[in-house]
Amino acid sequence: MHSGATRRNMSKSNVQTVNSNSDRIKLGLAVLVILAGIVGYSMLENQPSAVRVGVFVGCIIVAAVIVWFSDTGRRTLAFARDSQSEVKRVVWPSRKEATQMTGIVFVFVVFMGLLLWVVDKGLEWVIYGLLLGWK
Repeated sequence: MHSGATRRNMSKSNVQTVNSNSDRIKLGLAVLVILAGIVGYSMLENQPSAVRVGVFVGCIIVAAVIVWFSDTGRRTLAFARDSQSEVKRVVWPSRKEATQMTGIVFVFVVFMGLLLWVVDKGLEWVIYGLLLGWK
C-alpha cells in the first residue's frame, strides 16, 4: 500500500502542460491555421505549385509565430537551446574509434548469426532427426 505522501509525490511529475486559457487558444488557433494551410493547398489545385506551396508554407510560418508568443512556445525554444548546448558538450569519437566500434559490431553480428544458425541446425537435428525420425 502507498501512503498518502507517496501518492502525492507520484502525482507531481515534471510533465509540462498548457495551463492558461490564452495559451490553449493560441495553440488551438495555430492548429487551425495549419489546417487552413492544408485545405488551402488542396483547394488551389488549379494554381501553380509555387502558389500552393507558398500558401501552405505561409500558414506554417503564421502558426509558428502564434506558437512563439505562447508560454509553450517559449519553453520549447528554451528546451531547444539547452539541447543544443548539451550537444556541443558531447565528446564525439574520433574516426579511428568509430571505425573500430563499427568493426566490433560487425564481428559480433556475424558471430551471433553463426551461433544462431548452429543452434537452429542442432535443434532441427534433435527434433526432426532424433525425436520424430523424419530425416
